[in-house]
Amino acid sequence: MSHPNEPSRNIQYDPLPLTNDDHPSNTLYNTPPSPDPRLSSFHTPLSDPGDLPADYSIPVGAAQPRFLGSALYDDPSGPAIRDSFASSNHTIPSRGGSEYNSSVYALNDAAPARFDGSYRDDPRDTYYAGEQGGVPMSPVGQARALDEKRAAYAPPKAKSRRKLIIIAIIASILLLILAVVIPVYFAVIRPKSNQSDGAQNDKASDSDSASAAKPSGTGKPTVAAAVTGGDGSEVTMDDGTKFTYTNSFGGTWYWDEKDPFNNGARAQSWSPALNETFHYGTDKIRGVNLGGWLNTEPFISPALYEPYLNNAQPAVDEWTLSQAMAADTANGGISQLEKHYRTFITEKDFAEIASAGLNFVRIPIGYWAVETKDGEPFLAKTSWTYFLKAIKWARKYGIRINLDLHSVPGSQNGWNHSGRLGTVGFLNGPMGFANAQRSLNIIRVLAEFVSQPQYKDVVTIFGILNEPQGSVVGQDSLSRFYLEAYNIIRQAGGTGEGNGPYVSIHDAFIPRGDWAGVIPNGDRITLDSHPYLCFNGQSDADMSTYAQTPCTTWANAVNNSMSTFGLTNAGEFSNAVTDCGLFLNGVGLGTRYEGTYTQGNWPRIGSCDSWTDWQNYTPAMKKSITNFALASMDALQDYFFWTWKIGNSSVSGKVETPAWSYQLGLENGWMPKDPRAAVGVCGGSNPFVPPLQAWQTGGAGAGNIPASVSSALEWPPATLSNAGAVSTLPSYTPTGPIPTLAGPTFTLQSSTATPTVDVGNGWANPSDNAGVFVEISTCSYLDPWISPTVAPPSPLCAGGARRRYERAPVPVITKAP
Repeated sequence: MSHPNEPSRNIQYDPLPLTNDDHPSNTLYNTPPSPDPRLSSFHTPLSDPGDLPADYSIPVGAAQPRFLGSALYDDPSGPAIRDSFASSNHTIPSRGGSEYNSSVYALNDAAPARFDGSYRDDPRDTYYAGEQGGVPMSPVGQARALDEKRAAYAPPKAKSRRKLIIIAIIASILLLILAVVIPVYFAVIRPKSNQSDGAQNDKASDSDSASAAKPSGTGKPTVAAAVTGGDGSEVTMDDGTKFTYTNSFGGTWYWDEKDPFNNGARAQSWSPALNETFHYGTDKIRGVNLGGWLNTEPFISPALYEPYLNNAQPAVDEWTLSQAMAADTANGGISQLEKHYRTFITEKDFAEIASAGLNFVRIPIGYWAVETKDGEPFLAKTSWTYFLKAIKWARKYGIRINLDLHSVPGSQNGWNHSGRLGTVGFLNGPMGFANAQRSLNIIRVLAEFVSQPQYKDVVTIFGILNEPQGSVVGQDSLSRFYLEAYNIIRQAGGTGEGNGPYVSIHDAFIPRGDWAGVIPNGDRITLDSHPYLCFNGQSDADMSTYAQTPCTTWANAVNNSMSTFGLTNAGEFSNAVTDCGLFLNGVGLGTRYEGTYTQGNWPRIGSCDSWTDWQNYTPAMKKSITNFALASMDALQDYFFWTWKIGNSSVSGKVETPAWSYQLGLENGWMPKDPRAAVGVCGGSNPFVPPLQAWQTGGAGAGNIPASVSSALEWPPATLSNAGAVSTLPSYTPTGPIPTLAGPTFTLQSSTATPTVDVGNGWANPSDNAGVFVEISTCSYLDPWISPTVAPPSPLCAGGARRRYERAPVPVITKAP
């Protein structure tokens, strides 16, 4: 079987060569022959080259044969005395090159005149047999030389017994003295000498002792933990527990506590290691979301929400969940959220993601990872510490991160995953502009952090705004915000490949084609779309009928966008073709499929049981889901499945939305074990041909946005939807102190001095030193979450105070540290 991505598995191994005649093609297998057992003309490597026959030569580049033994010779008289070529001695021309001359000739007595080199073992034989005056051999068990020696020398005289006794007594006394003196020296004299060596030497000795590895108590030497490994290797996690890494795709993990920013890990053999270039548009993003982890959603983590369904204010989003938990002191209060952060996604998930053939994760976070204002109930800044863990784990397993700002102040879409269910308060309504300014603060702080050299090779994409409602805020206002955020990110990291992350902008549910050319020559911008089938009209058609739907629905649009806009990614998609599932539409909102969805009138199609009862999926159903997943992957090309994990319901004890869990699909056989199997499923209709244009990947022309475009998209917009002129709305001023995000801390356990690890100061570009947006003390502001229908304060500011807005400085390229 051919394995195109694993060349080493395609090698055709040759059989062991015997003779050239043994192989059907001597020209193909041009190797020296093994000796024919019937031949006697071979010599050992110890033979003189000159002894080889004149008509024989060893092939060029070949070593001399190692084993040249033969069982029989061609001599018709029968077997030779010695069957091994290795035991034959050099040919003596004067004797005709006898095969019976032996390499053990040194056993013979020396001859006074000449020696023919033959070994004799017949006692009746004589020196120079056949010649007159031959000397007979010594009898067996005797030697003439020894007899002559004994005749010439008298035997030694016996020593005096008295003298021997005296010597023994003196030796005993000396041993007794040593037995007393040596212990006294080590127990008394040497310690006193050491105490007088000086305080400095004492300190040095103590330091050496402290740095030495302590014995384990088992008598066995301490073995250093491995820092890298592949399939079948043992991995030690932060808490000391171990597991066996399983990755059949050639991935290697790497973690050295003394070198925590090493980027040598690789997710799979076909994915570039973190210290190698990822060629976007050519290397495929095969990713998965870690949804519901650091930005919770009811359908992903139902067990968090279910205890508070009967509250006067049920928990329906993270805002109300945080309020409910804070009041629930008996069960740990709002610290329950940190327990969720700690347990829902762990290091093992990252290992499994790499083992599933995936090379990217998209991690949604809420703005409260960076800051909160008075009255906002979110658990502030705690999720950031877990995002730092995600960076560590992703680095360890060679996975790249798409950091997704999933919620911003005021809400960009009014949905529960924006932090607060309700209305859109971002670029909409009286606080829409102020909320956008605050969002730019958060984007700036995050961009400065991830653009630092310690993190830029792991966090390589920054999704600046998840699913804004384009129909509410308008594409013009949103385009201006995108360009302003882009300028801030490029200010932080610089321009060109490797300088800060790709900027991912969501299409705001506006057709992809409408975004082509919006920010021409933008340095490394990718367009994010979230294609879902399940939230539209419902159907009871069999799952098998959806096998090619992604190909016919999405493929051409993606190909066109790759050509006209640039890198286009699917930040979310799933296996769902209906909206069946617990809390999928929201807590208590029902489903379209069963006709219970409260938003509008939806006819009942049927029961959701057949779609959610995954324990009873038939093999045909699983195969149909697999086909749909493969078609989706091929059509979308660069993607992030939503989502890696769905938690169990605390009521039913099982996953209630199986079409959304990649992990569950892997475990139960409806997600592909190898995502590369998707290539070609859609038949290659109108495919995008890489590479992307140079400016789209940070190459020539990147960042040279025409002045006319910058002018046309100048920030801020003149007006906002549902609010009127921006000049009449509350706004902030860029005079506040710069906040920074803390880096990770490492517990470095070392037998030597603790190494210094530079985790960065949180700010990649020291030249980016303008203040952040803060309130003006003499101006009035509304609640950031106020309804868009409320009128702005009047007057905005007292005492003639001037509200002002200053746009971000033009990006400058800074040299890497």
